[in-house]
Amino acid sequence: MRTRIALVLLALLLMAGNALAKDVVFAVDATYPPMEMIDADKNIVGFGPEVVIAMGKAGGFNPILKNTAWDGIFAGLASGKYDAIASSVSITDERKQNMDFSDPYFEVKQGVIVPKGSGIASVADLAGKTVASQMGTTGYFLCKKIEGATAKSYDEIGLAVEDLYNGRIDAVIADDAVASNYALQHEQYSQKLTLAFLIAPESPEYLGFAVNKGNKEIVDLINSSLAAIKASGEYDKIYAKWFGAK
Repeated sequence: MRTRIALVLLALLLMAGNALAKDVVFAVDATYPPMEMIDADKNIVGFGPEVVIAMGKAGGFNPILKNTAWDGIFAGLASGKYDAIASSVSITDERKQNMDFSDPYFEVKQGVIVPKGSGIASVADLAGKTVASQMGTTGYFLCKKIEGATAKSYDEIGLAVEDLYNGRIDAVIADDAVASNYALQHEQYSQKLTLAFLIAPESPEYLGFAVNKGNKEIVDLINSSLAAIKASGEYDKIYAKWFGAK
């Protein structure tokens, strides 16, 4: 009898704990596979979302993923529509002026996607070409710096890749994991496109979770939860699922 009562009390405590778990809303532009995307059942999936869900379990909070267009994602954070952004946001000094960041959770380089047989094998080969990326991203900032190239921006990286596939532009630049996914693993695009080369930044580029300026509570919660899944090995399991073992 006592055992049964103890089990009932434990179940009630667990239910109460779940009910009291803090909701943390993360904005996600789910158009960036394999980092963030929508699956056939309209769920937000990918490496980033899995990391966030694992962090919620480790940190005792309830992560709510909210699909948000990239062109309004930072304004939404500033206005308090959500608590953080989990959308492959590179940590930069410029962004740090307007928002705070968690500890890094991923390191990136920039991948250059081109048509097979294009002869493009270096940054110098992009001179005179139209080079595209998603607006407001590290990839697009890089496009604008390439000497002699014409930079073109798109609302979503998938739209840029589609135009590349159809011969309307000459190259697309995106985070290496995303570029690899489109150029080497996508059933349709990989027939005509390839990942030509990677561009390493002058200093390491890391992704972090963006948080409203001064919101130390959320930054601390994210950092402690991220540290917990790294220490437990859960982060490495998620990484291996999406990218293979390190």
